[in-house]
Amino acid sequence: MTRRVLFVNRYFHPDHSATSQMLSDLAFHLAARGWTVSVVTSRQKYDDAAARLPRRETIAGVDVRRVWSTRFGRGFLPGRAIDYATFYISAFFALLRGAERGSTIVALTDPPLISVVAALAAMLRGARLINWTQDLFPEVAEALGMRSLRVLRRVRNWSLRRAHTNIALGDSMAARLPNAIVIHNWADAALHPVDIPHDRFIAGYSGNLGRAHDAQTMLAAIRELRDDADIEFVFTGGGAQLDAIRAERLPNVRFEGYAPRERLSESLSAADAHLVTLLPALEGLIVPSKFYGVLAVARPVLFAGAADGDLARIIRTHDCGYVIEPGDGHALAASIRELAADRDRARAMGLRGRRLYDEKFTPQLALASWERLLT
Repeated sequence: MTRRVLFVNRYFHPDHSATSQMLSDLAFHLAARGWTVSVVTSRQKYDDAAARLPRRETIAGVDVRRVWSTRFGRGFLPGRAIDYATFYISAFFALLRGAERGSTIVALTDPPLISVVAALAAMLRGARLINWTQDLFPEVAEALGMRSLRVLRRVRNWSLRRAHTNIALGDSMAARLPNAIVIHNWADAALHPVDIPHDRFIAGYSGNLGRAHDAQTMLAAIRELRDDADIEFVFTGGGAQLDAIRAERLPNVRFEGYAPRERLSESLSAADAHLVTLLPALEGLIVPSKFYGVLAVARPVLFAGAADGDLARIIRTHDCGYVIEPGDGHALAASIRELAADRDRARAMGLRGRRLYDEKFTPQLALASWERLLT
């Protein structure tokens, strides 16, 4: 195989979305190591469909090719489908132009089913395909209430079978994929704990609060703790379910916008513990990437999700937080009260999480695994 790799994903640097940050880290790392790296992406940003990033530029040695697509945005479902379709077409032709025999195409999962487009291009150009599975579609859509999408699953499965390797983010996801290996996601290499003194105990939620997350359990705990003057909840980011929490106008909740990446250590460290949630129906289909950032800044994890899932097992094994049954807002409130009353215990949990991060989840470990795979 040549040391040439071509990535395809709808978002790339300077976009702040999780898939963009993962891809940007890997692409820049490989370019610095002497690989020839190209990225096929859109001209948009995750939260700004009207953005018009440059069509072609070189960033840190990476050749970035931003293709045309429509710009209806994420808020209008039919328009989003059209955005996907036009990106598929433009990306397919860009992959045909950019790939060559012996090179490697790496397809992420935004938009859904981009692996099918990448598999077709790889087959026609004699390239190797690797799917970097950030989530499993159409299973995610079905778990969130859409009707059965068997035809789409069959097409997607074809692209998985065509791949040389399918990268999963955890063991549960790997069990659902053919030719799968696990390479965990990671947090920003610069993330580190910052000492930010404050009187109240702050339970934080950072990032996107979307349909895959359990907002109701958090909301129940916030209501129960609304009269506790020593505890505050801070939501930093956005997402489809954030409006439901805003609408409650609870006195113990504060909202902030997405933190820029260069301020993420301070933003995450401003909380004494962090909420992480995933609906049990989505276990093995998605892994919340915010988990790694929480470990990196040495804060306890308050995880509401499947008790037998990957994150729950990690948290219990390493005693770096609490696992809460989805729907049990009272248990979540009790866990927060316990940590607020025993700050030394909270700090010890956070330090165990940071040790785990250094041992298993640093970007250096993941990027080295990627380079071994590509080589």
